[in-house]
Amino acid sequence: MARKWVVFAIVVVVLVLLDQGTKRWALETLERGMTQHAWGGALLLTLSFNRGAAFGLDLGPASRPLFILLSLVVLIWLGTVYQRTPAGSRSRAAGVALVSGGAIGNLIDRVLSGRGVVDFLGPYDLGIMVWPIFNLADCWVVAGIALLVLSMRRGHLTTGELKADARS
Repeated sequence: MARKWVVFAIVVVVLVLLDQGTKRWALETLERGMTQHAWGGALLLTLSFNRGAAFGLDLGPASRPLFILLSLVVLIWLGTVYQRTPAGSRSRAAGVALVSGGAIGNLIDRVLSGRGVVDFLGPYDLGIMVWPIFNLADCWVVAGIALLVLSMRRGHLTTGELKADARS
């Protein structure tokens, strides 16, 4: 059991360090609001700050404290999910680690800066919409949620597990 948590902690720390390192790079290198093209234009880099949540969801002055609190609640819940994750469910464990790493990365920004979460990847015009500017923590969260959904669809989170979770 201890090994399971050590591996989880290492993965989460690496994800947070990658996220925070790229955000620091963006802060030191990019000019706010000015898009730079990298890798032949495939990578768009634009420094911005998001005080809200996904896709610019903003609740005004309540955004920062509310999203800090929500992040903490989600992290506690993720810890419970990870604790109950069966040893053979690698996709579920990876999903929880990815979401946790992303949540912690963005939580650090919210706690340490009133400017909001540092975003720097994008924006991307998809033809039907412009995908907003994001960061690696956001990528970790999206990838982690996808893995969690896939693990549930493959039966790693069965009705029996849900009932057992509800009883404990």
